[in-house]
Amino acid sequence: MKINQLFAGAFAVLAVTLSSCERSFEDLEKDPNRPVNVPASLVLQGVESDLANNTGRPFSAEMRWNQFYCSNYNYYATNEYTWSSTPNHYNTLKNVVKMEEEAKRAGLADVNGYSALGKFFRAYFIDEMTKRVGDIPVSEALKGIENITPKYDNQKAVYVQILKWLEEANDNLAVLITQGQTVQGDFYFGGDLRKWQKAVNAFKLRVLISLSKKEAEGDLNVKTRFAEIIGNPTKYPLFEGLADNLEFKYNQFNKYPSNPDNFGFDATRQNMAKTYVGLLSDLKDPRVMVTCEPAGAALKAGKLPSDYSSFVGASSAEDLADMSEKAGRTNGAGFAPGVYSFQNRYRYYRNYTAENTFIVGYPEMCFNIAEAIHRGWATGDTETWYKKGIQASMSFYGIVNGSNTMTYSKTGGRDAADLANYTVNFNFDTYYAQDMVKYDGKTTKGLQQIISQKYAAFFMNSGMEAYFNWRRTGFPKFETGVGNGNSGRIALRWQYPVSERTTNSKNYNEAIGSQYAGKDDINDSVWIMK
Repeated sequence: MKINQLFAGAFAVLAVTLSSCERSFEDLEKDPNRPVNVPASLVLQGVESDLANNTGRPFSAEMRWNQFYCSNYNYYATNEYTWSSTPNHYNTLKNVVKMEEEAKRAGLADVNGYSALGKFFRAYFIDEMTKRVGDIPVSEALKGIENITPKYDNQKAVYVQILKWLEEANDNLAVLITQGQTVQGDFYFGGDLRKWQKAVNAFKLRVLISLSKKEAEGDLNVKTRFAEIIGNPTKYPLFEGLADNLEFKYNQFNKYPSNPDNFGFDATRQNMAKTYVGLLSDLKDPRVMVTCEPAGAALKAGKLPSDYSSFVGASSAEDLADMSEKAGRTNGAGFAPGVYSFQNRYRYYRNYTAENTFIVGYPEMCFNIAEAIHRGWATGDTETWYKKGIQASMSFYGIVNGSNTMTYSKTGGRDAADLANYTVNFNFDTYYAQDMVKYDGKTTKGLQQIISQKYAAFFMNSGMEAYFNWRRTGFPKFETGVGNGNSGRIALRWQYPVSERTTNSKNYNEAIGSQYAGKDDINDSVWIMK
């Protein structure tokens, strides 16, 4: 009996051995300790992280190009518009494809929460790239090894596809909401697809308003699409307040870029910019007191921190050596250094959470609707939406009618002993009655007011939307000069990624030939700006 058992065991081992020999090389090379599949919910979190971190974080280079603040120390950064390659979001889009595949692998239906959000992510990241460079691969992109040299779609076709994705995303989300569907892994809205649907439609308004120079293009149908969205809130729900924002919230691990850890590194190397500070201080706008410090030199000269003229920004076009000297100029004991305002020490360096960063925000949506009505794209009251945008932005910064307590640093430090408070009275009606604030009607000045207030609301959020709105409208006036580099000019586009020139050269050369006479020039204009 034991001999028979031994033979049986031997034959079993031999059978396993022989079957192992029949396995393919591809099977044998797989590492059982390395996962080849992950849940769609996990991939989603990586994509959502890129949404906030790869398109322009607070106090980043992008925010210098928005002319919100300046670098005064050229060892680390300049204020030049000497751009090279655009950020490449195709790696993120590959993860979007993987997220959709994993959702299907898990048994979800063809239309599911991940596939619906995937359409939004496609639209978002493709928009981020095309508005920087022009024509890009879309219809043949993301095919893997099936097509490693995708053709470039012209920019009009790209935006037709973006709008198609956003329409489908809204429709898919509407169906999923009626089914009570959610998504796992979503850290923006906790899987609430109703909130995502509002964000998708608010973003679509951003895309449509960015196409204002192409409002006559029949294939884009910009005006009709915009009017349809704001005229049918049942089909196209929109943000109703700040609580609906698509925004990134910081914590002790995912820290706001300016925080106690890097105060000693960059607090005095980053002063505020004239375009932003000048706009608000001229309007006697208390938002400047929340975000900025009064200039040390102004206080030394006897001005009060509650005086709007105490807030001074440097021209983003100033020679960097001059800016550095002025920003570091000693004002004596008890005063912060420099002749320029710095970012507010209490708001941005007190902790690790500072303020949420809008990706798509309610104030912007209000201004986009105001602009569309101003342009005659839809019916409605321009002034009402314009005022809603201003009031929402004021509310974000905690500005209220009546007395507002502001905090600043007397010495430039961030310790409690360095800080002091002052009060400022504010009345919205009085503020709004100012000539440069009160909506001027369907005039150039009226458009300037809408875009300028939108610019103020974009401070340290929404990536480079402040710049893109300036590029499209010319408002507010950006500073130009030697400090811009690029022969004193603000660049109008980015170059294509270097990898395209080397691995997809035929299609790359055809693209720059058809758009820019064969030169990948940062001073040329993309199609939507022509």
